[in-house]
Amino acid sequence: MALPKRKTSKRKLRVRRAIHATKIDYAAVHKCSQCGAPKRPHRICPSCGYYNGRQVLSSKTA
Repeated sequence: MALPKRKTSKRKLRVRRAIHATKIDYAAVHKCSQCGAPKRPHRICPSCGYYNGRQVLSSKTA
């Protein structure tokens, strides 16, 4: 079984872990086809309550 030649430093380890923590997709914001408000993809629009061209939530709860 292969073994590492040297211990991975704290800095190297933390930098490697931080890469995954900062991978937030800021571009994943789409316009609602019904009202044009910004919304996340594959989610109900928080302002009008529409999803995939049909009303899922009533306008009172949205």
